[in-house]
Amino acid sequence: MTIDFPIPDSSRREPGIAIVGVSGGAIDDVAVERGVQALKKSGLRVYNFYQPDQKFQRFAATDAGRVAQIHAAADHPDVDIVMALRGSYGLSRLLPLLDYKKLANSGKCFVGHSDFTALQMALLADENKSSVAGPMLCDDFTREDLSEFTLTSFFDCVRQQRHTVRFDSADADDVLVSGVLWGGNLAMLTHLTGTPYFPQIEQGILFVEDIAEHPYRVERMMLQLHFAGVLARQKAIIFGNFSAYKLAPHDNGYNFDEMIRYLRSVISVPIITRLPFGHIKDKVSLVVGSQTTLISEQGVVELVMDYQF
Repeated sequence: MTIDFPIPDSSRREPGIAIVGVSGGAIDDVAVERGVQALKKSGLRVYNFYQPDQKFQRFAATDAGRVAQIHAAADHPDVDIVMALRGSYGLSRLLPLLDYKKLANSGKCFVGHSDFTALQMALLADENKSSVAGPMLCDDFTREDLSEFTLTSFFDCVRQQRHTVRFDSADADDVLVSGVLWGGNLAMLTHLTGTPYFPQIEQGILFVEDIAEHPYRVERMMLQLHFAGVLARQKAIIFGNFSAYKLAPHDNGYNFDEMIRYLRSVISVPIITRLPFGHIKDKVSLVVGSQTTLISEQGVVELVMDYQF
């Protein structure tokens, strides 16, 4: 699909997007080229800093090589957006090595999710820099059946300074709150708790997602944030997609819904579920660090985000 995509202040040139391998290496390098072509068809000029021959072990490159990629993308004058190649693991190694001031002052829009949450939290903690929790090259642009829903939400998000997301959540309480929207992958958030890379957000709106985590592990991670005092300081908690886990006979009725019910009994902050975000084909884009109004009324939830990159 081709989408009109006028980046603000990009003059008349095609907006530029850089692909950076800051975590895992691509599993299918042929698919990477398919993703690059999909971005070009969407009206973007692509600068691919990921090189398959630079793979190191399970990573897209050595630690130094991956740092060099994102720093080079931040320095490139024709790049407007910096998108992660994929998630998996690897950004934790880079956190002490990155120049956050360079990244923040570049004016680029940094986009990704999953392992990329680590960079987004560090940018928010160190420089109060907003970023987009959204698609990555793999597999949001490499898949043969591109999601119009995902692409439309992404392009609507990066082309303007106000972005609205609506979704249904039948069990949501009526809520009207405003605060900083933040969060991402739950495993990464708990991993960063107590470190300099974990932002201290007061009266914010926290969103979480994860994949292949049994409900008891989701509960355990949420309780870690709860015991650390993080959740009580928020105005609302929003659960995105949690999928690809397997229940066992000995769970004896304990499932995701029961886990949410338990969390609501011990956490006083409103909890909303069914945000279409995470390791799924059809996902919204969310602006981490944006000033956001959350409206939940009669099972319909709306997030209105205001931001600048």
